[in-house]
Amino acid sequence: MDAIAPIDQTPISPHLDGQDGRNRAQTRGQVEANDDRSAVLAWLARYVDTPATLASYRKEAERLLLWCVHQRGLAMSSLTHEDMLLYERFLADPQPAERWVISVRQRPARNSPHWRPFAGPLSSVSQRHALSIINALFSWLVEAGYLAGNPLSLGRRKRQAGPRQTSRFLPHEHWQEVKKTILEMPRVTGREMAHAARCRWLFSLLYIGGLRVSEVTSSTMGGFYSQRDRAGVERWWLEVTGKGRKTRIVPATAELMAELLAYRKSNGLAALPLNTENRPLVLPIIGQGKPLARSALHEIVKGVMRETARRLIAQGDEWSAVALQIQEASTHWLRHTAGTHMTDAGLDVKTVRDNFGHATISTTSIYVHTEDNARHDATQSVHKIDWALPGNGA
Repeated sequence: MDAIAPIDQTPISPHLDGQDGRNRAQTRGQVEANDDRSAVLAWLARYVDTPATLASYRKEAERLLLWCVHQRGLAMSSLTHEDMLLYERFLADPQPAERWVISVRQRPARNSPHWRPFAGPLSSVSQRHALSIINALFSWLVEAGYLAGNPLSLGRRKRQAGPRQTSRFLPHEHWQEVKKTILEMPRVTGREMAHAARCRWLFSLLYIGGLRVSEVTSSTMGGFYSQRDRAGVERWWLEVTGKGRKTRIVPATAELMAELLAYRKSNGLAALPLNTENRPLVLPIIGQGKPLARSALHEIVKGVMRETARRLIAQGDEWSAVALQIQEASTHWLRHTAGTHMTDAGLDVKTVRDNFGHATISTTSIYVHTEDNARHDATQSVHKIDWALPGNGA
């Protein structure tokens, strides 16, 4: 069985590289690429300014290319509608698992012999997400004159009949269970205490601030700053660089600042950061200089979700459905959860838009502006993580 390695480390034989693909356009295209891997790289190059999108799109394109080489024995530019039906089934159960699925607990680096393209079978929601990315890739390659047609364009468009699919956010009662897992983490050894403090701080950042994981990795503690208005009221803010390298300021509510102070204290740091401080927002347990990679933050969040699901399953069969949903949750679910809970609490949609750095809420939203101080006060008044769960003394 051929070993699996990332696509940039995988040698591809001439009959699989796509130079003679059966679905290649006959006219000269608008990209210089003459093989499938180069064509995919040309498509991905459009997203270099949005690291999170680039990582997501690269993952799905890489999975498809590796499946073509190792499983289907076809060039990507030779795939047909029938091949894509097979690929859809493959996403639901990547077999043989020893070739395709990670077998170690921590997600290994791309240069590790333990690296694999999948962490496990994809849920129906994740399958649709993966195929929507591949569909966008194929559509662009057709438009660029590299492919003659899109093999996914013949796919049956499923009607939204019956029960709606679960959205990617956690209802309030499920969110309470996740917080309970963090509050009940063991704190016997120094490493356990550091991990528990880091989990609480990371979840506070993602939920109270509504941050993207890329914003957590690219920002520093020096991004916190305070301002006083004419009435002498002090408000704290966190400056982050978001999608498209756009800078925005996020309300650092009194609750978030209290969490920051507690987290810094647990790491032996001064209560408040200086504006020149370049420490990452989330610190590694060993050493404090280098920021954690997005994959490491994802794994921290997934670890909490897995433990929450495990605890709920142990409580009885009636918790199975809740456990399955929580087990699916990821870092971006926390952003959706925060936005949903903000609007549930009655926070104005324009305030949520400005907090989250969204460009628009409608075609006319450019004419609407939320004053920053009012936005801070509104957010602080209704959006709280409230770690003190009922009946829990933590």
